[in-house]
Amino acid sequence: MKTLKELRACLAQLQKDAQAIVDKDEMTASDQTDFDAVMDQIEQTRQAISNLERMADVQEQLNASAGRRTEPGALETSGDITGGHDRRREDPWCGFKGAHDYLKAVHKASNKSGFLADPRLADVPKLMGAPTNFHRETASDEGYMVPPALRDGVLEAIDGINEEIFNDVDAEPTSSNSVNFVRDESTPWGSTGVQAYWQAEGSAGTPSRLVTAGGTVALHKLFAFVSGTDELLEDAPRLFDRLTRKSGMAITWKGSKAIFEGTGAGQPLGFMNGGSLVTQAKETSQTADTVVAANVAKMFSRCINPGMGIWYINQDVFPQLVTMTLGDQPIFTPPNSGIKGAPGGTLLGRPVKISEHCATIGDLGDIVFANPRAGYYSPRKNGVKFASSMHLYFDYDVEAFRWTFRMGGVPVLENAITPNKGSVTRSHFVTLAARA
Repeated sequence: MKTLKELRACLAQLQKDAQAIVDKDEMTASDQTDFDAVMDQIEQTRQAISNLERMADVQEQLNASAGRRTEPGALETSGDITGGHDRRREDPWCGFKGAHDYLKAVHKASNKSGFLADPRLADVPKLMGAPTNFHRETASDEGYMVPPALRDGVLEAIDGINEEIFNDVDAEPTSSNSVNFVRDESTPWGSTGVQAYWQAEGSAGTPSRLVTAGGTVALHKLFAFVSGTDELLEDAPRLFDRLTRKSGMAITWKGSKAIFEGTGAGQPLGFMNGGSLVTQAKETSQTADTVVAANVAKMFSRCINPGMGIWYINQDVFPQLVTMTLGDQPIFTPPNSGIKGAPGGTLLGRPVKISEHCATIGDLGDIVFANPRAGYYSPRKNGVKFASSMHLYFDYDVEAFRWTFRMGGVPVLENAITPNKGSVTRSHFVTLAARA
């Protein structure tokens, strides 16, 4: 018979297997059969875990009635301490049986009916090497430190969500709350910055120097604040799903929205509000609420390094792309024959991604051609922080949970670039003017 530890490891692997199947661009009938089989195994494993946990609870009650005390932090091994080493330090749940066990302990720590706080809650920061004054047990306490396994579950929820822009940017994690950077917007053909000169024999060389501008990117706080009722806390699988996946989705959505259209005030500066955004004018007498081939071709020509560009479109734009041609040649390629990572097909050879951040058809921002890696976006290195509190809604039997995530960012360029020949500006981010 498998132990709880083995069953939980098996469940984690089954969940990864199921995720790998649904992440495929197209699921075949065979894939669906495999997915159904894995989900059946997941359900059976969850039931087995639940049975063992219930038996463990019964054993604790029997020990208590017999005058014996089972250590709350005990692992499923032969002891907590071996040779002077606390083996709970190796347990990602810090002695708890899982998310439901930890969250129930936090909930019960509301001290109602004289119930004393579970001592394992105070052990978590000690086992993780946190300062000794981290855990507080007064009415003003902000919450309890969470075991690494629960925190990692939130990170997995965020990483597993297919939120296009959040995953496309080239993020550079930092351990600070702000990042200093230097940008150089000079061009080889411009009159500033590093220059090259023809030099006559025996004449002095003309010096040039870097022209840089400094900047600071502040990491802004993004949080999800969730409350859970007493009834919900009793439903462990539902609680874990709602508190991890839903909070992860909300944080990822807000982060992507900031990259796309953040104001820069208390949040990252999105490329749609940056000074380098290029807006391509509509065609003369162009019909309202349309996107035509000439729009797409001109947008492509105004993008710096278009070979790195990605098309982001509102879903209402998609039907017009499918039949788009230049002359008699189609410029849209269906998803099944396009490059990997282009769920909406390809347009002029570059991937198309449908985004809810794009405006409705006909409005500014309904179609964007962008190189998202040309933005400097920096998340906090230690990822998502989690805290919980039983004090805020004590009178209502409601527990409060909070996830906090920090990120900042700006587009690399402050302004669009004028090419060597011509006056039509170019940028890493190009959109189409409104067609009302």
